[in-house]
Amino acid sequence: MLAAIARGDSRIFNYSSGADCQSTLACLSALGIAHETAEQDGGRVLVIHGKGSDGLQPPAAMLDAGNSGSTIRMLSGILARQPFTSRITGDDSLVKRPMRRIMTPLTAMGAHIEATNHQFPPLTIHGSRLHGIDYTLPVPSAQVKSCTLLAGLGADGETIVREPVTTRDHTEIALRELGADIIIEPRLVRLIGGSQLTGRDLAVPGDISAAAFFIVAALIVPGSHLIITNVGLNPTRTALLDILRGMGASIKLLHIEQINGELIGNLEIKASSLRGGVVEGPATAAIIDEVPILAVLGAVSSEGLIVRNAAELRVKETDRIETIASNLRRMGIQLETTQDGLEIPGRQKFRAAEIDSCGDHRIAMAFSIAALAADGACLIRDADAASVSFPEFFQTLREIAR
Repeated sequence: MLAAIARGDSRIFNYSSGADCQSTLACLSALGIAHETAEQDGGRVLVIHGKGSDGLQPPAAMLDAGNSGSTIRMLSGILARQPFTSRITGDDSLVKRPMRRIMTPLTAMGAHIEATNHQFPPLTIHGSRLHGIDYTLPVPSAQVKSCTLLAGLGADGETIVREPVTTRDHTEIALRELGADIIIEPRLVRLIGGSQLTGRDLAVPGDISAAAFFIVAALIVPGSHLIITNVGLNPTRTALLDILRGMGASIKLLHIEQINGELIGNLEIKASSLRGGVVEGPATAAIIDEVPILAVLGAVSSEGLIVRNAAELRVKETDRIETIASNLRRMGIQLETTQDGLEIPGRQKFRAAEIDSCGDHRIAMAFSIAALAADGACLIRDADAASVSFPEFFQTLREIAR
C-alpha cells in the first residue's frame, strides 16, 4: 500500500503468496496501480509502480478485500483522503467483522463513511480533505493505529496516535523507511501530514506468526530439532518467544541483523518439557494471533495454560475462543472458556478426531500441529483455509515432519 502511494518503483523481496496479500494487490490494481512479480535470486520479487500521494484512480467497481481485515482497515485510511468515492467489501466472514473501530478516528479526521448497520462492510468511503487528530486507541489494535496513520499521511497538520500498550509497529517502520516525517516513541506515534514517500527496495522478513506453528510443533514432538531462518524478530512481535522460553522452551537465537529497519534472525528449536503458564494483559495483546497454537501447546504442558484479556478473539475470522474450544474438545481435551479467554489444564493427550477449521486459517494450521501429537489420523475440514496467509503451509509441514 505504501509503495503504491510512493513516488517511483519499489521492489519488494519475499512478498507473501497468501490470499490476503493477493487481495491487497487486486484492490491496488483496481485503483490504477500497476505491478508485476518475478523470480530473482531464488525468491519472489514484487515490483510496484508507485504513482505518488495523488496518483490513485477511482475504482470502476467495488473493491474486494477478500478475507483480509488488514486490507480493508488499512486501505480505508488511504481511501478516506482521496478525491473520489470508493466502496470496499469482503467475503462472508469479513462482512461480519466490525469496522466502527476505524470509522471513529477517520470520522474525527473529517472522513465521511457509510456502513451496514453503521459498522459492517461494505463501506462507502467519500474521500475528503482530512485534518490531523490526537487519538488514543480505546483498545490495543495495530490495524486501527495503521489506518489512522495512513489517513494522517495525507491530512493537514500533525496526527498523533497513542496506545494503551505497545502493538506491532511495522507500519511506522515502513513509513520511516519510505521517507515519512514520523516520530516513534513508546506507545505514541507522531506523523506530519504531507510527506512524499519515495519507492525503494524492501525485504519482507519471515512472519513469526507463521513460524509459530512450526516452533510449537518442534517443541511438542519428541526428538525434534528445527532451525528456521530469516524470521522477523521485531521487538513488538517476539513476546511469543519470551512466553515460550518462560515455559521452559529450548529456543536459541543463532543470528540477527537489521534490514529495512526490521530485525531478522535464525531460530533453533528443540523438543522441550513445557510448564505452561498464564498469558494476560499486555502479553495477550502482543500474541493475539498466536493464541490458537499456544492453546495446543497448553494442553500438553505440565501446568496447562490460562489466557485472559483476549476478547479480541471473538471478532476475528471466526469466534476463535469458541473454535479453539470446540476443536480441542473433539480431540478429547478438557477446558473452560470465559468471555475473554481460555483455561486449559495440562498433561492431556490428543485423540484422533475430525476437525472443523470453520474457514479460519489459523485454526486450520494450529490443529494440524495438534494432529501431529494425536493417537491416530485426524481429518481437518476446510484445511485449504491456510492459503489465506500461508499457501505453502502443508507442503512445509510435510517436509519437516518426515
